[in-house]
Amino acid sequence: MKLRNLPLLTLLFLLPAAVKAGPIEKIAELIKQGNAHEIATYFAGSVDVTIANEAGVYSKAQAEIMLDKFFKDNKAHTIKLVHKLVSNANYNYAVLILSTDKGKYRIAYTLKENAKVMEIIEMRIEAEKT
Repeated sequence: MKLRNLPLLTLLFLLPAAVKAGPIEKIAELIKQGNAHEIATYFAGSVDVTIANEAGVYSKAQAEIMLDKFFKDNKAHTIKLVHKLVSNANYNYAVLILSTDKGKYRIAYTLKENAKVMEIIEMRIEAEKT
């Protein structure tokens, strides 16, 4: 095989993985970017949110404000997907470790299908125990 075809073969190999990125991966990337506004587009009408010691059921807008404050206080550096559960078509679950300028956080979120759209119904952000 000629080496000049290697970039094309690499692209063809990686393309299916990029195309099949589901909501868990999309949300993980938005968390890495610290993009609360885009994450909020995945929120259900009301969301069970826990950030540090604040917990409750919030409207989509309130949850976005809380998440935005968290990202302003904690600049994201890296993210690692440590657990992903997609065995039920109606529910997905993910756990990430987010490294920030202030430390590491464990972020867990649950998605539920509503009208053929996956929505975040729960998000927890807690300091990672070392």
